Amino acid sequence: MMERKMTRRIMVGGVAVGGGAPISIQSMLNTKTTDVEGSLAQLRKLEEAGCQIARLAVPDQEAAESFRTIASKSPLPLVADIHFDYRLAILAAQNGASKIRINPGNIGGEDRVRAVAEACRERHIPIRIGVNGGSLDRALLEKYGHPTPEALVESAFSHIRLLEQFDFTDICVSMKSSSVPLMMQAAMLFSEQSDYPLHLGVTETGTAYMGTVKSAMGIGGLLCMGIGDTIRVSLTADPVEEIRAAQAILRAAGVRREGVNIISCPTCGRTRIDLIGLAQRVEKALAECRKPLTVAVMGCVVNGPGEAREADIGIAGGEDCGILFVKGKQIKKLPYNELLPALLEQIERM
Repeated sequence: MMERKMTRRIMVGGVAVGGGAPISIQSMLNTKTTDVEGSLAQLRKLEEAGCQIARLAVPDQEAAESFRTIASKSPLPLVADIHFDYRLAILAAQNGASKIRINPGNIGGEDRVRAVAEACRERHIPIRIGVNGGSLDRALLEKYGHPTPEALVESAFSHIRLLEQFDFTDICVSMKSSSVPLMMQAAMLFSEQSDYPLHLGVTETGTAYMGTVKSAMGIGGLLCMGIGDTIRVSLTADPVEEIRAAQAILRAAGVRREGVNIISCPTCGRTRIDLIGLAQRVEKALAECRKPLTVAVMGCVVNGPGEAREADIGIAGGEDCGILFVKGKQIKKLPYNELLPALLEQIERM
């Protein structure tokens, strides 16, 4: 992985974003904001899964009032998601938001943007400028013909200049699109020209399977280039699934060691055990393990301690049996049905 781009640092509640801080994981609640208990229950589930920052829609004044109660009891810093009504952004800032997400271009004139900036400055609340390829300003669409990386970046900088005009620089930027190449190119272009921290995400990705693939390509690709300070994997699924996918992406990109990284080989004609089933059981059993381990599940002795010698620990199958190995060295030979228990017992000791 390339060296990370050093950006400015903002604080979202107690979570540092940018400035070399660990890349944080975000999600967005899918509960109604007026459902206080349901929202708090989902926040607790997200925290348990490893989420660090949560976003909540604030579509009206009733939601803004409920936001106050949720924020006061939330285990995670809350981002208020605002569209169109600048007064809701001010209310959310007053009601405990740790960050405000707005598109400065759709909340009205400069006086309204100034009012939001002042409300956030007074409370040391950062603003995320959210640019979306599907909702670009008409003038930019006319200039570029369609959403392009240059159009997204120009949109972001126009909003940045507007906030800077009011001496507000506590800013994070996202430029999202349902197109992976577009989102990546926009982030790369912006990163070349600015040191504001970047929130990475591919929007409208679809269900858990396809959404994870698109997010892994877009978010993971940028992380491998050293770009990005905080991420959200957007899925049409339970928000907890977003956190699991995000953690896997961070581990695959080599920017986070916490948690188990499972490697397993594809099956072939040499395989004599139920490798697919075994790998799935290992993955499920270690889903909540936070130890920074690489665990190998291999189908035969060819792909066992040899090819997986860099793994911290692993198992490899044989003819109705298998071996347990640590750092490429065989520890013991076991019947097939004892491989998983032995693996888990050894991990518990590590």
